[in-house]
Amino acid sequence: MAAVPQQIIDFLKQSGPFDVLEPELIYDISRHSHLMYLATENQKDLLSTHNNSLYLIQSGQFSVKDCDGAMKHLSDGDYFGYAALLDGVSYTLDLAVDSPGLVLSIPKEWFNRASSHPKFSQFFASAKDDVLQHDAVTDSNSMWLYKPLFEIIETLPITISQTSSIQSAAVLMSQKRISSVLIIENGHLCGIVTDRDLRNRVVAVGMNMQLPVKQIMTEKPAFLTKNKTLYDAVSLMNEKSINHLPVLDEITNEPVGMITATDIFRQQRNNVLFVISEISKANNLYELTRCSWQLPHYFASSAKRPGDFDIVGKVLSQATDVMTRKLITFFQQQHGEAPMSYCWLVYGSQAREDQTMGSDQDNSLLLSQEPDEEQAAYFEMMAAYVCLGLGKCGIKLCDGNIMASNSELRMSLNAAVEQSKSWVRQPTPEAMLSFNIFLDARAVAGDISLLSSLQKERKLLFKQSIFLAALARQANTCAVPLSMFQKFIYAKGRKEKDSIDLKHTAIAIINNLVRIHALANQITIPSTLGRLNALPSNSGISAEDIKNLKDIWLFMNRLRWRHQLSNKVQDNYIRVSDLSSIEKHQLKAAFQAIHRAQQTAVLKYSGGIG
Repeated sequence: MAAVPQQIIDFLKQSGPFDVLEPELIYDISRHSHLMYLATENQKDLLSTHNNSLYLIQSGQFSVKDCDGAMKHLSDGDYFGYAALLDGVSYTLDLAVDSPGLVLSIPKEWFNRASSHPKFSQFFASAKDDVLQHDAVTDSNSMWLYKPLFEIIETLPITISQTSSIQSAAVLMSQKRISSVLIIENGHLCGIVTDRDLRNRVVAVGMNMQLPVKQIMTEKPAFLTKNKTLYDAVSLMNEKSINHLPVLDEITNEPVGMITATDIFRQQRNNVLFVISEISKANNLYELTRCSWQLPHYFASSAKRPGDFDIVGKVLSQATDVMTRKLITFFQQQHGEAPMSYCWLVYGSQAREDQTMGSDQDNSLLLSQEPDEEQAAYFEMMAAYVCLGLGKCGIKLCDGNIMASNSELRMSLNAAVEQSKSWVRQPTPEAMLSFNIFLDARAVAGDISLLSSLQKERKLLFKQSIFLAALARQANTCAVPLSMFQKFIYAKGRKEKDSIDLKHTAIAIINNLVRIHALANQITIPSTLGRLNALPSNSGISAEDIKNLKDIWLFMNRLRWRHQLSNKVQDNYIRVSDLSSIEKHQLKAAFQAIHRAQQTAVLKYSGGIG
């Protein structure tokens, strides 16, 4: 008999959530549990003998209905019977043996003792309610860098009119003990004056203090809206080399506060953005490439906790944004200003701000009008310079040639609108695959109003039911890697036999589904989490489903980033053997939730025709 408890101990130690229990308790549970070979011939006798128990499958495949829910197909590592133990109800256990195997029966008394551990009880409570068993959203939102600016701002901004004297501005700043004042005209921000301006532009040159403050203010200062995060503020302040950043209301554009370098210092635990700061200071391509190649080392050494991985994609995306703007600046220093208004657009992961170390560049140029031959030549040279420069900085060229260096991706605003109309007129599966990436777009440089104009034209176009139906069907063509009996389906042709492609079989599906809901609700935000946060209450997707999708998306990206940084690779193939027992359960639950979300989208947007 001594060998049986040891076999059970080893099994329980490898099975979440038992692996969170003390070794002594695991030993006691193993002594009172029974490992049985469950087959069609003996199932009735064994289950009646060991009733009122928790059942843990070690091997075999079983179809089980153990409460009021639906029939579940279960296999290795799955549990059943816990609903009756939690509810105190003798539910009828309906079980069919699809493939006989070993099942561990754990008596109710020892299940209850184990349930005194919070993580153990939370696991089964979540399983019974069919909700995800991780709190990635809560962890992520607790990070200081993800705090929205309205949570940081403590007081209303101090303002003055542009006709007020310089002296009155200085007196006001002294009285209020502040280092800057906002200049307001008709309720809107038109400038800013800082203590540095008073020192350099007034005192140092002996300027008349009675002159209007308009003469020394910085006009059209950089700003953010209050719904942006502290991370956005740090990035912009680093790039612009400023210590004061006005914060405006996103609807009225009226000033609501000020973020200063002191505020950020007070909030941060350590400065995780020094690399972007160094990139912003680069004066030439050599310095830019030298700084950018530090990014992988920085990420590997800095991202240790689960919550750290949530910001890595955003840091990398914004670093790529800064590289792009610097490269455009370098090009224009050599070739002059652009001959017309343009907007440098980015797509895919950079647009969503979820780049990884393996992401390639996806970009284009949107022009205000059709260029003549000379103008076209300028933008051709600029696009080639920037795309090749990004490649030298470690952002690899796109294998599919989705880059501004491709002449087909340098088009006028009118041409882009006509192209969008053609997508909607003929939403074939082949067309969907080719232009899906362009539905996640963000302006990085140039005249961003061009993208706003394009989005305004596309909002109603992309809301059409035939277009959404085609997107929903396309999103349903990729299946999550789970078999009918909830076993992982591993990628073929890989050296590691237990690999799963998280990008194409999970993360991309979520991005596609959320994009559809966003288009249906005319939301132009490109990021997946941003879209989920912006969905209205009447969007047709429940608050619980939104929370689940956020949780899954963060969880999957954490696994992907940990895999890339720990193994110093750029692929998206995680190994199941590298996951903890709890993470394996979480991954299964996440895949199941993604599959349900796919079915919901197909039903909602294409009448259930997949």
